[in-house]
Amino acid sequence: MTKKKPTIRSVDDPLWKSILEQTFVHFLTFFFPSAKDVFDLGKNFEYLDKEFETLFPPQPNNKGVRYVDKLAKVHLLGGGEQFVLCHIEIQSKRGKGDLPLRMFEYFYKIYDKYKVPVTAIAILADENRNYCPVLYHQEFMGTELTYKFNSYKVIEQSEEALRADLNPFAVVALTALMAIKHKDRDDEQLKDIKHDLYEEMMKRKMEKSVRQGIYDFLSYYVRFENPDMMRNFEKEIELKQERSTAVGTREYLLEKAKNEGIMLERSKSKKIVEAKNYEFVSNLLLANRFTLAEVADFAKVDITFVQKVRAELAKKRK
Repeated sequence: MTKKKPTIRSVDDPLWKSILEQTFVHFLTFFFPSAKDVFDLGKNFEYLDKEFETLFPPQPNNKGVRYVDKLAKVHLLGGGEQFVLCHIEIQSKRGKGDLPLRMFEYFYKIYDKYKVPVTAIAILADENRNYCPVLYHQEFMGTELTYKFNSYKVIEQSEEALRADLNPFAVVALTALMAIKHKDRDDEQLKDIKHDLYEEMMKRKMEKSVRQGIYDFLSYYVRFENPDMMRNFEKEIELKQERSTAVGTREYLLEKAKNEGIMLERSKSKKIVEAKNYEFVSNLLLANRFTLAEVADFAKVDITFVQKVRAELAKKRK
């Protein structure tokens, strides 16, 4: 019997709008290494999506390629009301190939209305490696115009580099990359990929609201064919967390340590206490996320005990 070829899934472009708002500080520092020296990241961002739609109203019965646009007001360092506008466009299909012209039209209409500097970024999540526009050029009889914009081609990114980048937005970019690389995977394989992305998210330090936003993005950006698979995935995540809300690995281990500490204090047996400490310290060391001092602090034991456990674990590996 011939195995049915998996259906090529489409991605949920509108999710980009919400994840950009939920991770905007991380988005800026991900794309602009000097962001902390230029932008006042402590001030709230203002999203001008409604104003953007008045400048570029959607066409009636618009079909085909969908584009996701975001326009954000970002304050500059130095005080006062200095700000710039950050225009982001995301597209997961090449479409008609008219992106450079549209980016230029967006620029001059935005600048004409607000009269402030504009920086633009196009995030291209399509599969065509040969399509990566970065400028719009026009020339006629001695009159010449060139408009350059930032372009981020997802398929050209290094998976290893994204995994090594501790910026939370790297998980968003990695999710988009994995969606392209594994577009024809079946539900079971897709579930494994989502678990992998979840683990990548948990490695990074971030606020709870940001973590929830990224979790939703990696969960729903590419959907399962069978709706029951999503319920199975969420149940498996809950088992990993040992509770229903997403928390970081460090927070979870600290809470576990606290709870086990209370139980140990109630125990009168020294052997039981030592065995529990040994198991907990072993788990922290095997996680390979903490220094010896941190392990000793979390487990409420002397650092010499931690060193002893580490030495015994090393012997077992030989």
